[in-house]
Formats: sequence, structure tokens, C-alpha cells
Amino acid sequence: MDQRFLLLLFLPARVTAPKMSLWSIVSQMPPEEFGGLFAEFPRSLRCLLADWLENQPWEFLHGSDTFCASVASGMLSAMLEKLRSAAGSDGQQCQILQQVNSLEVRGQSTYRRDPLRLVAVLKGILEGEKAAVLKRDRHLPLSFHRRQEELKFGLGLQRLQHRVREIQALRERSSQLRDGAGASLPLALRDPQLKTEGKPPESELPALVLETAKELEAAKQQVLKRIQIWKRQQQLAGNGAAFEENLTPLQKRCESLVEVYFQLHQQVLAASAELGSELLPRLLERFTEVLTSLVKSSFLVEKQPPQVLKTQTKFQASVRFLLGPQLLKTSAKPYVVRADMVTEKQARELALSAYSNTLSESTGEIMHNVVALETNPTSVTCCANFKNVLLKKIKRCERKGSESVTEEKCAVLFSTTVALTPSNLTVHLQVLSLPIVVIVHGNQDNNAKATVLWDNAFSEIDRVPFVVAERVPWEKMCDTLNLKFMAEVQTTKGLLKEHYFFLAQKIFNDHSASLEDFQSRSVSWAQFNKEILPGRGFTFWQWFDGVLDLTKRCLKSYWSDRLIIGFISKQYVCKLLSTEPDGTFLLRFSDSEIGGVTIAHVIRGKDGSSQVENIQPFSAKDLSIRSLGDRIRDLGQLRNLYPNTPKDQAFGSHYNKEQTGKDGRGYVSTAIKMTVESEREQQLPGAAGAPPEAAPTQMFGLPVLRPELQHENLQTVLSPICPPAPFCPQPGPPSYPTGEGSMNMMVSDIGSSFPSTSPMLSPALAMDPALPHCPEAFGNPPLSMSFMPGQFLPAEPPQLLPGGPSPEPQDEEMPEMGLFLPPPPLLEPPPQGSPRMAPGMELPPSADFEQFLQEMSLEGSSLGPPFAAPPPRGTYPSPSPPCWGLAEARWDDGVRPGQA
Repeated sequence: MDQRFLLLLFLPARVTAPKMSLWSIVSQMPPEEFGGLFAEFPRSLRCLLADWLENQPWEFLHGSDTFCASVASGMLSAMLEKLRSAAGSDGQQCQILQQVNSLEVRGQSTYRRDPLRLVAVLKGILEGEKAAVLKRDRHLPLSFHRRQEELKFGLGLQRLQHRVREIQALRERSSQLRDGAGASLPLALRDPQLKTEGKPPESELPALVLETAKELEAAKQQVLKRIQIWKRQQQLAGNGAAFEENLTPLQKRCESLVEVYFQLHQQVLAASAELGSELLPRLLERFTEVLTSLVKSSFLVEKQPPQVLKTQTKFQASVRFLLGPQLLKTSAKPYVVRADMVTEKQARELALSAYSNTLSESTGEIMHNVVALETNPTSVTCCANFKNVLLKKIKRCERKGSESVTEEKCAVLFSTTVALTPSNLTVHLQVLSLPIVVIVHGNQDNNAKATVLWDNAFSEIDRVPFVVAERVPWEKMCDTLNLKFMAEVQTTKGLLKEHYFFLAQKIFNDHSASLEDFQSRSVSWAQFNKEILPGRGFTFWQWFDGVLDLTKRCLKSYWSDRLIIGFISKQYVCKLLSTEPDGTFLLRFSDSEIGGVTIAHVIRGKDGSSQVENIQPFSAKDLSIRSLGDRIRDLGQLRNLYPNTPKDQAFGSHYNKEQTGKDGRGYVSTAIKMTVESEREQQLPGAAGAPPEAAPTQMFGLPVLRPELQHENLQTVLSPICPPAPFCPQPGPPSYPTGEGSMNMMVSDIGSSFPSTSPMLSPALAMDPALPHCPEAFGNPPLSMSFMPGQFLPAEPPQLLPGGPSPEPQDEEMPEMGLFLPPPPLLEPPPQGSPRMAPGMELPPSADFEQFLQEMSLEGSSLGPPFAAPPPRGTYPSPSPPCWGLAEARWDDGVRPGQA
């Protein structure tokens, strides 16, 4: 097969493009680019033929034998008929018909005598058009290559059928000569395509059969190559590439070739006397090898099992035998297919034996792994569907060097034994699934996906299982990341060269190289997902996969509208925004957190100096509480999206409609708003007449969410958490700040030394001696005490409780704590040596828990943040009551700043 076709075929498809013909490109190019290409064949007629011309096998008609001449003569008649019908619908009918008649006259005189002359002319036109397109675009349409491959196989199949008729004619002629009837005239009259050269049939037949056997093997190789292409496309589809799953065309190709095989096999057996005892066994052996190869290769995994497979999890898969309906239709005994787990070493041994050996031992225990191979007469398919397969456990093999369990690849082996009719040939069928990484806990999923992505993208056809390159060109990695991004996010807007430049700087840790320098580099597997990024706690893939997940869940529409630059460094953002007007902002993915998007905006002082601020990144959980568009609308200091698009024009379609007035139950609607620390401090000055207080020490520049409630409604908010009057603070005098300052619902850090980042009232208002206070009302409770809304806490200076979670440090996780229990019992300390599970992590099944702990100890630091050492208990507490009315509170390290 043309190597250029294979290279283009495996280029990652950025989108599912419609089929494009060569003529659709040529017709848009100026005529002068084709020079004297249409000297013998007018361009106007070429325009009438359009893409019909490229759908004929001109390129594959070689030689001057009777078969080529016959095909060329038929194509001439079809072309003249096409021109007549096309000329009848053309506006310039008279002129076109005149050219068609002229061509027809020439065809009767020249092309009818030598039809291959027409083939040479039209082949030259197509070659010239392809050269012009390649010169301009450097590649041809992929659909054109696929169509040419189909034409090549179809013409080869026609030639084989012609050979079968030739062999049959020679046998009959030889029989006539032996019977004394001796003339070839009846044969010539019966089939004018089959002409003899005047040689004895006995000398022609062996040579013709050998030539036919050679052509049969070539057609078989073409079918096997097409099956390999389908398998490779299926593997690339695991990374998001477009994939034509329909196996019906491939099944028809296999069946048509097997049908010709049986016809040829029958003719060879009938000519055994002419072929002799020495040649016949060799021919039959070659024919048997052709059939066996076709049968084994037509046993395919139509639906692959998950490539990241968790133990104790059910999965589905299906295998299909393309030649089953043709070869197993008379079978009285149903065949069964068995599924077994094999290691990479076992898969390699099976491949080296051409899948003739049987599996000695399964590396994993699979439940419900035997299914019947059934033929469906309606759909004409032969399949075995595995619907409730369960991998109960896996036996790990010895790993090489620093290889982790998430780099260990295995596969599912599907096998069966069938007896073929009518040849009575017994064949053992085996096929491997795509490489699978088996995990025992969800925490291993991220690194397992990296192994699968690398293997799917960079493996070769007909490789030894599961060998893959350790280093690949950076350009190929860019194509893979772009393909994965577009498939996961389900968008048609892919990555740009500026994005590739930032990603190259990140993965190579090189900020001095140019874009052209990176294009000549290669990236290793270690750089992709083994080496921790400098100054971070994660690998390149772990960071990129977090961006994928965030964009897929919360930012798809923003990315598709090109509102997010995303892949850009903080330093380059400062360079871009430093010269922009006040309030210019852009969106980028956090460089220091996994799965975060941040807003960078410029602030200009009165002296004209600029400062670029980065708001703390929003996670998917944050954006599920309040969308990105609404957060941008909330911040008045954001005015124009970089470079100069007003934010309402850019994000207006992404704003959610806010409720006003009362709802159906008579309640006044509330709305959660976001603000940032610096903005809120300016809006909430101290009490009138009170001495100015020093601003609280700002630990983080945090975005917070606040409800729009007026001061007169303050009592409604405070009543659930204060004892009854007269202990609760009453509304202040008119001179105190009222509803102009919005109230924050975030719960502050109880007992923490950090100042409240979101006071409900200003410090002066909260401490005013003129107001009644709740003595001993808001103390610091012991850890064992249950915090109840409406319960007062002793031993703390009086202060009002703000609501919501406290700030959470970047790239750290809080240990998940149990419920606060009522006094007096204290929480029992966990037993020494017990494993610490990160919040939100599920325990593996008991059967796998010991194996999971063992694998965790082998993984070490490669598992990433969930297994980092927890910070001290009192550093970043984050009490987050689910709602004011529930008598419980949890430590929730998943709650982030900026959410209620």
C-alpha cells in the first residue's frame, strides 16, 4: 500500500471533516496552474466528468493484456454515456455536444482500436491535478486516498475472477484437444476476452495458475492491511480520533475474496493432472495458508473493553468473526468464545507464535468469561457479546526498574476453535484487545490514562505487544494533546500554536527557546508523566488532565467562543496587560493548581502605574456554585476582555438571569454575588466617629460569594445563630453603615488566629459598647463539641460569625474529619499505622484492600497530591455547615474560597 496513504491515514483528525474529492479542490484553482494538461482532452469535458473521473481505476490499469483492454473499453463506453447525460443538462448544450461528438468520433477511430490510449490520457490528467494540489497544499484529501485503495482492491478482484475464467477455458481447451475436437474457435466465440497465444494448453496452465496464486496472495495482503488499518483507527479512537466503526464493507471484502478463493481452489483441483504431482501440493499449501490467514485475521474485537479497568467492576466487550456467516452457516454445534487476562509477556509470546499457541495460565480471574458465538441471519453478523464480565482480581507481574503499577499493560485474550466448511479445516482463533491498565482504586486512574494515551498515540502497526517508543517528536505530542482536548471537551476549537508554545515551555522547563526550536525537539515518557514539574507537586499530564476535566465540565461554551486564552504563563500575562487600560482582563488556566481557571486583570493607580492582579483560581466545584460568566459580571473592576472587547458583549450570552421579587411561596429572592477582598474592604469603612482601625492582615486575595441582603434584614440572618433577645445585638443607630455594604455568608475560621476575611459587620460595629452583646457567646469550642446553629460558645471575645468556608491553601489537602460529637467524649485517635485516605476517596473492596495498600507503598510520591502528608490540624480549619438548620458540621477540605 502507498506509504503516503498510510501516513495521512493516521494523522489525528481534528474534526470529522466531510468527504472531499480531488475535483472539489481542483475546480477552485486557476486554469493557468495546469499548463497544457488539457491539450488532448478539453477542460470543459473534464468539468462535466467532475469527480466521476477520479472514481475510476485508471491508475491501476497496467500492461496491455486482454483484461486491461477489456476494462478500458468498458470505461470508455461509460465515460461517453456520462458526458452525454451531463451535456444535456448544461447551459452551453450545443458547444458541449459538439465536443462530445468529436470525442466520440475520435473514440470510434482511435480509442476503440487502442482503448489503453484513453487510459494514458486520463491518467496523465489526474496525475497533473494531484501534482498541482500537492504543490499548493502539500497533501491530498484523505478520502481520495481511501477511494483509490478501494479501487485498487476492486480491480484486483476483477482480475482474479478473470483468471478463474481463463483457467477454466484452458482446461476445457485441453480436454477438447485430448478428445480430438481440437480447435479454439468455440472458446473464442464464447469468451472473446480469453485469447490464446497459440501455445499448447498444457504449458500455459501451470504458469497461469502460478500467476493467479501470486495475485491471490497480493489481494490477501491488501485485505490484511486494511484490517490492520481498521484496528489502528480503533486504537486512535481511544484518544478521540474520528473512526468508522462499520465493519460491513470490510466483511464484504473478506467474503468476496474467500469466494474467489474457493472458485480458484476448485479449478486447481480439477486441473491436478495438468499441474502434476510436484506442483499441485505446493499450490494447495499456498492456498490453505491464504485461507487460514484470512480466517484468523477476520476475528476482531468489535467493542473494546475499557482500557483503564478497575477490579471488581463490570464491563462489556464484543468480538466479531467476519467470515462466520459464510463459513459457519452449516455448523450444528454452537461455538463458544473464552476471555482471559494476559500479561504483556504472554501477549508477546502469543504474537511471536502467530497466535497458534494456546494460553497456559490466565493472569487474572474473570467472571462470566465464556459466551456463545452466534450468527444473526438478519444482520448477517457472527458475534460473541460479553455483557457482564467482571475482573475479580489481577496478579501483578514483576516490573522493570522504576515502572509503577499504572505503567503495567495487559490485555484480554479472546479465543475459540472453529471447523470451516466446505474445506473441513479446523482453525484456532485468537485476538487480543487493546492494551489495558488494571487499577484497584480510583486514585490510580489519572496515571493509568496517561499510559493508555501514550500507547494509543505512538504505537506502530504490527508491533510486538506492547512495545512503544520512549521518545516521540514534540509535533506528534502536540497533535495528540490537541486531539484529546477536542474529543474530551467536545469542541471544534482546538489548540493554537501559542498554546503549544506555552505547553512546550512547561514540559521542557525552558523559557528561552523559540517556537521553532521546540518543533525540532522530542519529548520523553518521563517528561510526560513521571517527572514532577519544577516547583510543583504534579506531572505535566496530571496538570493537563485537570485542565481537560475543568473545561469539559464547566468551560466548554467559553472555550468554544474563544473567550479563554487558557494556556498562557503568568509572566506573559503581565507583559500583555501592563500596557492595557484599567479593567482589562483575560482568563487563563492556573499554572500552580490542578484544574483551576483564574482571572488576571490590570489595575492602574492615579499616577498611571499598572499592576496586574490574579484572582485565586476557581475549581469545577466553585463554578458549579456560581458560573464563570456570573462571577465576571459581579466584579465591577473587570471592564474589557483582552484586547478590547467589553465584558458584557463578550460574556452576555453566558450570564444567568437573576430572580427578582418574591417567589411563588412569598419569599423574597436572594442572589449570591462574588467580590474580592480589596473591593470589599473599600466598601465597608469603620463606624462613624470611631478611630480608624488598621486593616486586617490579608492572608490571601480571595474571591468570596455574598448574598444581596439589606441591613434591615440582618436580624433574620442572625436569629438562627444567636440566643433569643435581649442577648442578640439589635440594629445599630442610623449613623452606622447600612445595606450599601453586602453581607458575606461564608463561615469564618472558628478558633483560628486568622482574621475574618468576610465580616458580617465592621469591627467597630461588632465591638460598640453601646450595643447589647451576648456574653461568652462566641467562644472557641473544643474539638469534641458539636457546633449547633443557635448555640453560644464560651471563652472568646464577642464577635459575630461570618458564614462560609475559610481560605484554603493551594496544592494542599485537608484531612477529612468525622462529625463533631456532643461532649463529653473526645474523638478517639486513629490506630497507628492505619492508612489515611484523602477526602472523597472511596475505599477499595475488602478483597483488594491489602493489594491496594501494597501498591500504594510501591508507588511512593508518584501518586500525587491525594497522598501528601496532611498539614497540622489547626493550620487551615474549614468548618462548613451544610445549612443553618442542621445540627451537624463537617470538616470539608473540598470546599474552596468563593463558594457558599
